[in-house]
Amino acid sequence: MNPPIYRLFGLVLILFAVLIGFTSRWSVFGATALRENRENSRVILEEQQIKRGVIRAADGSVLAGNTRLSGDRYGRRYPFGREFALAVGFDSVQFGRAGLERHYNDALTGRKDELAGILDELTAKARVGDDLRTTLRPRAQAVANEALRGRKGAVVALDVKTGAVRVLAGTPSFNPDRPDRGSTFNTATQGLYPPGSTFKVVTATAAIDSGRYEPDSRVNGENGKVISGTPLNNFGGASFGDITLTEALTRSVNTVWAEVGTKLGRKRMQEYMERFGFYEDPPMDYPDDQMNASGPRDRQGKLVPMTSSRVDVGRTAIGQALLLVTPLQMASVAQTVGNGGVRMEPRLVERVIDPDGRTVDEPLPERAQRVMSPETAEKVGTMMRSVVREGSGTAAALEGVELAGKTGTAEIDIARGINDLWFIGFTDEVAVAVIIEREQGLGGTVAAPIARRVLQALGQ
Repeated sequence: MNPPIYRLFGLVLILFAVLIGFTSRWSVFGATALRENRENSRVILEEQQIKRGVIRAADGSVLAGNTRLSGDRYGRRYPFGREFALAVGFDSVQFGRAGLERHYNDALTGRKDELAGILDELTAKARVGDDLRTTLRPRAQAVANEALRGRKGAVVALDVKTGAVRVLAGTPSFNPDRPDRGSTFNTATQGLYPPGSTFKVVTATAAIDSGRYEPDSRVNGENGKVISGTPLNNFGGASFGDITLTEALTRSVNTVWAEVGTKLGRKRMQEYMERFGFYEDPPMDYPDDQMNASGPRDRQGKLVPMTSSRVDVGRTAIGQALLLVTPLQMASVAQTVGNGGVRMEPRLVERVIDPDGRTVDEPLPERAQRVMSPETAEKVGTMMRSVVREGSGTAAALEGVELAGKTGTAEIDIARGINDLWFIGFTDEVAVAVIIEREQGLGGTVAAPIARRVLQALGQ
């Protein structure tokens, strides 16, 4: 062959490679984006002809089903309306998808590999999606929604051993049949709030697991201690003398825990926050862009490492300063302590079931990380039980059930007495987090009773 032939052959190879590259880009690498593009009418019309899988609660109740439209088209129906909207989400030709409807869309639409799809087309087999059996409990979800009525906030309850989500409720919610009429923002997974004293559980874990402190270590709870160059006060200006670390958690003594955080240092606090899952989106089967990471944030909303001089480590250790968290994150903190120090990945779906009734996937349980030793978990748990038994969390106490907890009252508007009100806690079986946004009162008098009602509904 002469040189012109070689050049022509090389050009053909290059053009062929470009053709393959662009074809692969759209048919393989960009396939998901194309399917989820609201402007892609072909996909929208195609998926209307698919009988989507049914989404059910743990007791078999239908959370999302189908309704026959004209011709061979199907629409979605949501029997519980707003009650499960934040968890289940919606599927809409006009507005796209959210929640479980989006995260599990491939399963719900029966999407298969190319070969199986071609065989179904050749045999004219109707495409039917897989069903989802979630871990959500309708009775407890209803109790949580009732408690939140007229308020803005969220309730999250997790199985202590597996991380299964038993309750995921928040207000405001929305009508999944008309997602354009109201906010679809999920306060349970996206809402960012100062955690107040509930964060002292994280600080206590770092203090004890690092070997620097024990529950009976003697500390001083004097009011007005200078932390990071500025005096810090205890709630109500109360001053305490020589007390144990357990008493400091029971009475939620700010000056003790701020000093503990300062002595532990930025790196140690950062280490344990990361172990608990701060600084990253929760590892839950839910769309990533519908979850927020917890941690210190600047005015632009960007996460700031504890090692930064912009972070007041002492005030962060008591849930103040730049620290913002989601209710899901704080429920995970409680679940971790209750599970002997092992953080589990939260999961909304227990089983994926194909049209023939076979279980094709069981997402539960997945271990995320060992955060602390079992010994530390037992010690911190005992300290938290003292909070419920004789401290600020007595309103959450359950007859015949040992409950560990921590309240939080994050001051938002001191002059008007407006606070974000928290309670986190766990029994042997369930961990819970409650946040009531911008309300007068205390976490122990407002959020704790809600936690008690939800735990009772879950059979605790």
